[in-house]
Amino acid sequence: MYTAQGVLAKDQHVAQYAPLVKRIAFHLMAKLPASVDVDDLIQNGMIGLLDALGRYEEGLGAQFETYAVQRIRGAMLDGLRENDWLPRGVRREMRRVEAAIQKLEHHHGRQPSEQELAAALDISLADYQQLLLEARGHQLIYIEDMSDGAGEGYLEHHVAATGLDPLALLEEASIQEALVGAIGRLPEREKLLMALYYEQDLNLREIGAVMGVTESRVCQLHSQAVARLRVAIMGEGTTERSTRRRGSSPKAGA
Repeated sequence: MYTAQGVLAKDQHVAQYAPLVKRIAFHLMAKLPASVDVDDLIQNGMIGLLDALGRYEEGLGAQFETYAVQRIRGAMLDGLRENDWLPRGVRREMRRVEAAIQKLEHHHGRQPSEQELAAALDISLADYQQLLLEARGHQLIYIEDMSDGAGEGYLEHHVAATGLDPLALLEEASIQEALVGAIGRLPEREKLLMALYYEQDLNLREIGAVMGVTESRVCQLHSQAVARLRVAIMGEGTTERSTRRRGSSPKAGA
């Protein structure tokens, strides 16, 4: 059905882009705990799609699908933040992991191994790996990391101007250079995992088949890689701020 102006009606657009919402939801699920319901993600994503349809204006320099992906993912992440899907205790422990990574990297001049990190945290290797598994969904950037101090996060402030995926909004030259360099310094398995996930768009089960490990092991390695990259990108200041904020409620970001 078309409107009087000869364009597709909104319900036709919704039907056309509903598969995109589902694809984004299932891709995001690979980074989230099993307790997250994919139907909730899809529902929030549909809200984002409707928002995109209402806000989009042709001639802004971005294709609608590119703009819609940003809005859909943003709506899903908003829903996750509201539900506080990653327990505070896990986030607190991952901050400890980041601090240990930073300390050992400075001491040894290289990326620390899992055994070294477990020892630095004074826990067994099995307990450390269980922590990584529980931290499935630990984010590279949290909105609190990029806050401008006035209640508005960096990502939300820039989201309308660029029309890019939320993670791509962090494309200031210094951050990009730090991220590229940090990925290059990851241990080989973690570097391969990140390439398969973010460049080849494989899910965790497919990555496990390529790497010859279980899906759970892929989750562990992904959490550890994200912790290493956070240290490289956000640096010591973020670890200190996070330590001071332990009593506050963190918010998930991109």
